[in-house]
Amino acid sequence: MTFKRPLSVLLYFLFSFQWGMGQIESNTSYETLEALYKEWRAFEEPPKYQGAPDYRTITFDNRQAAFKVLQTKLKDISIIHWPVSEQVDWHILLAEMNGYDFNYRILRPWHRDPAFYKTVRMSRSDVPAHEGPTHHALLEVWQYNFPLDQKSKEKMMKELQVIPVLNEQAKLNLTGNAKDLWITGIRDIREQINNLEALQNMLGIAKDKALSKAITKAKEATINLVKWLEEQASSKTGPSGIGKENYTWYQQNVHLVPLTWEDEVLLLKRELARAWTALKLEEHRNRNLPKLVAADSPEVYQELAAASAESLLKFLEQEDIVTVKEYFKPALAEHYGAFVPEEKRNFFWITAHYDPRPLFSHFYHWFELARMDEEPNPSIIRKNPLRYNIFDSRNEGLATAVEEMFLQAGLYENNPRVREIVYIMIAQRAARGLGSLYAHANEMTMEEAGKIHSDYTPRGWMKTEKELLIFEQHLYLRQPGYGTSYITGKYLVEQALAEYTRLSEKKGQPFQLKSFFDKLNGIGNIPITLGQWELTGSRDHLNSILD
Repeated sequence: MTFKRPLSVLLYFLFSFQWGMGQIESNTSYETLEALYKEWRAFEEPPKYQGAPDYRTITFDNRQAAFKVLQTKLKDISIIHWPVSEQVDWHILLAEMNGYDFNYRILRPWHRDPAFYKTVRMSRSDVPAHEGPTHHALLEVWQYNFPLDQKSKEKMMKELQVIPVLNEQAKLNLTGNAKDLWITGIRDIREQINNLEALQNMLGIAKDKALSKAITKAKEATINLVKWLEEQASSKTGPSGIGKENYTWYQQNVHLVPLTWEDEVLLLKRELARAWTALKLEEHRNRNLPKLVAADSPEVYQELAAASAESLLKFLEQEDIVTVKEYFKPALAEHYGAFVPEEKRNFFWITAHYDPRPLFSHFYHWFELARMDEEPNPSIIRKNPLRYNIFDSRNEGLATAVEEMFLQAGLYENNPRVREIVYIMIAQRAARGLGSLYAHANEMTMEEAGKIHSDYTPRGWMKTEKELLIFEQHLYLRQPGYGTSYITGKYLVEQALAEYTRLSEKKGQPFQLKSFFDKLNGIGNIPITLGQWELTGSRDHLNSILD
């Protein structure tokens, strides 16, 4: 007997099938990811409380349900058939959500870290966003042109008015017991007083009564916050590190560094020993050559800086290292620096007064930021800085890697003594990162970590000026993994180059260093492990943390 379905039933099944296919298609399209990214970034901006971003515990708790919905939406998107570049974008969004989750559960800078509430920023960071945890209402003085036009005045007024409100909220939120973060964080808030005074003296500000009054109120509120922090300081007795297990989770799930805390200790010890050994072999090799002589006047330094920049850019272009864009030269020229008296030079300016090229190599940073300005990445997910400093392995790692890569490619053939500076810089970065690892494991205080940083930097060059030491170790305690990212990122960049060249050789293709750098530049400021996946098509090195 033949059973015939009514037409209405058949139409119902047909409609259901088509609707289901539409749902599958909508959950597998890249446009769905782009839409979710916009939704996520809108959510990541906190709501306002009395005119300032709201970091109260009750607000975070109340928003968790909405956050879980976003996580579910992301995980429901099927990416299995997407091109690698689009799959990479999905993982970037996952990493950012993991960063939010980690901040909520563990890092909680609004609760433990007074420096989180520093608002006034005088200069641009040399990486895509400011280093370390920052709140969402910064006043970026470097973005303004003085004297201000009317629109800029109105914008600055609104930003200044946030400071007193946010500082009062800080007194409610800062109930943590992280001693080193608390004590050193007072220094950052005190610096804001100086920044506001500098702002008061900017061209045209004194003539504007409303702005001057707003700056004065912001300054008074900052002085008041410093006083409150100092009053609370004696009660702070707890550790500031996040512990080995949390550190490993954060590195692997947020910054996508496929290493554990223990792996990083081993790697940084190895790099520290290698750098010291290479330095001593260079010194032996160069023992009969004249020693480097530091610039001893502003005129001599400026001449040295200009010649060094020209030497570096000419080398990159003529040796086919990377495509030198027209914006490279002006980007570097803005950061030549100036002569510093010998007794006031910190580590990096000691190196620059002998020969700035090692430091200018690290200033690859400024080429990358100019690229973001002049040639923004077409992906909306990569166009803007990634949240939570997720870019550190890429930007700090590449900037550190090229110091030695340019050395090996022949940058210092005209003056082999400069090679010594490169290995001193590598040793310094390995030492400071190693100290930060022990601080996060709560096996050392910040001061003790700084002693490794200082004692294991060659020639005593970290003992000359203490502010840099405090700044760096404090940052690395505030932002887990940042202190090691210079060396772990360097390792990952070298790994990416090795795999890229291996595959080229396997295909019988000639290796072109310029091709590697240009492709990596085009991929953008994303974790280097994702960059390697996109460069090579293989994610084997990521499987341990992505699967």
